[in-house]
Parts: sequence; structure tokens; C-alpha cells
Amino acid sequence: MALRKGRKLSAVVVEELQKRSNKGLEFAKKTMLAERIEYEKLREALEHYASNWNDFTHPGLFSLACEAVGGHPDNAVQVQAAITLLAAAFDIHDDIIDRSDQKHGVPTVFGRYGENIALLLGNALLIKGFTLFYVSVEQSAHKKTPEIVEALQESLFELGNAHALELKLRGRIDADPEEYMRVVEMKAASIEVDMQIGAIIGGGSNKEVGALAKYGRILGTLATLREEFIDIFEIEELNQRIEGEALPIPIMWASRDARSRTKIEQLLKKEITHMDVEELLDIVLKSKPVAKLRKHMVELSTQAAELASYVRNETIDPLLRELVESTLEDL
Repeated sequence: MALRKGRKLSAVVVEELQKRSNKGLEFAKKTMLAERIEYEKLREALEHYASNWNDFTHPGLFSLACEAVGGHPDNAVQVQAAITLLAAAFDIHDDIIDRSDQKHGVPTVFGRYGENIALLLGNALLIKGFTLFYVSVEQSAHKKTPEIVEALQESLFELGNAHALELKLRGRIDADPEEYMRVVEMKAASIEVDMQIGAIIGGGSNKEVGALAKYGRILGTLATLREEFIDIFEIEELNQRIEGEALPIPIMWASRDARSRTKIEQLLKKEITHMDVEELLDIVLKSKPVAKLRKHMVELSTQAAELASYVRNETIDPLLRELVESTLEDL
């Protein structure tokens, strides 16, 4: 059994999320680029980021959840844009923490302009995102404004805690995969809150909001676990993670087996080659702990599919199911 090289989910799902994210993403870019930034390098860094800014996940899922409960996403484009800005800020800050020079062959802001510029740009996006979020929610005179603001705050603190906890797992083959699983589940708070706020803004019932929030948590967990598998295939990403980040969680789980651990340790002592990747994949994918991990992912997918049935818009239910099922493609 092999994983498909690549990070995309199903083409249908990606196309749908891209279509849904367009207005929010463009509003976010336009709003940020309109800001007065006097330092030339910082302005250049913003334009570099904006030219490669193609986040369809956060704004797309917000739109999906909003419409799933009978709402109209076009009436909440500013909230959608605010969520997109906040996600971008965390993206840039994460690159600083991970010392990521490139992503998908494109230099990051950190990689091209250095830590100081990346930190300043991330801060600017964060400030703009929070301001736009609060103003747009207040202007909508939404009766659940306190609930919406609290949900965002709790999510961002949980996300921050996840990244902090991840630091102690870096570069350790003896890292506890159960600890890392908790980190993965905490990181999924960012997807949970996209769908939770989308459902609240869309006028969803408490039952619908709760179901879509839980769905978002599961979807975020599965999407991250999928990325963890894929990172073993991508040699540059794998070497970067070996050098200064937490190892992909399938390697952590496979290392629970004594025989597998010895072989893995030997492979990780040097820079990984393409031949090493093939051997490493063979060891990891055949290990019993990783088989259990895959089984757990299937169980989570089933739970998410059941939660999708709670939404009132029957045309969204199949898309929600396809979205979560696509995280298991080729696993």
C-alpha cells in the first residue's frame, strides 16, 4: 500500500473550497495591501507573501459551515477575511519557529527576508486580523458576538499551546507519539473554530454548531495526520524535520517496535537519500503501531461522516463527507 505523493485532497473538494474562499481571500489581500507600510523591505515582504497567498482551507471551511446551516457566506466576507488574516499570521510565525526557508518550492518570508521582517509582518497580519474580526462581528450586531469572540480566543490559545508543547518533541526519536497525538489534536482547533464561527454566523442551532465544531476538530486532526504521512515521502521536508523539528508521527509510532526502532535509528543518523526513503517507508508502513494509527483514522472519518448528517442543508452533507474521506486517500 502506498501513499500518493502530494498534499492536495480530492480535486472536487479543492475546487469547491477554492471557489468558496475567493471573496474572503481577495478581501484580506486588498485590506492588507492598502495599509501604509513605510519600510520598503517590509512592504516587499508583504507583496511576496500576498503573491503566493492561496489559503483556501480556512476561508473555504468557514463558508461551507455557514451555508451548511442555511446561512449566506457572502454576507460575512469581512469575517471570512479576518479569519484568513489570522491564519496567515500564524503561518508566518510558524515558519520562524520551524526555521522553514521554503514551502512547496517557494521561499517563505522568513527564508527570503529573515526573522525580523517575518516577525513584523506576522504581527501586522495579526493586528489587522483581530481588528477586522471584532469590527465586522460588531457591525453585524450578531446576538452571539461574545460567544464568537470567546471561541476565537480559546482556539488561538489552544493553538499556541500546541506549538509550545511541540518544541520539546523536536529531534527526539524517543518522543512519545501519544504526546504528539495530543499536539496534533490541539492544532486542529484552528479548523474547529473556522467551522464553529461559520455555523454561528450562519444562524445554526446549538446542535448544528456543536456538530460542525466537532467535525472540524476531526477534519483538522485527519488532515494533519495525512500531512505527517506525506512528509515521509518528501525528502527535503523529511530531512528538515529530522534536523530541527519533531519527527513525523508515523515514524514515532513505528519506533515503538524495538526491531523497527533499531533500523530507523540507523537510517536517521545521516542525511536521508531517496533509497533511504523507500526503506524507511517500508519499515514504517509495515509496523503494527502504524496499522493501528490508520485504523484510528478510519474510525475518526466515520465519526465525522455521522456528524455531517446534522446539517440542515442537504446539498452540503455529501461535500462534508467527501472532504473527510479524501484525507484517507491511499492510506
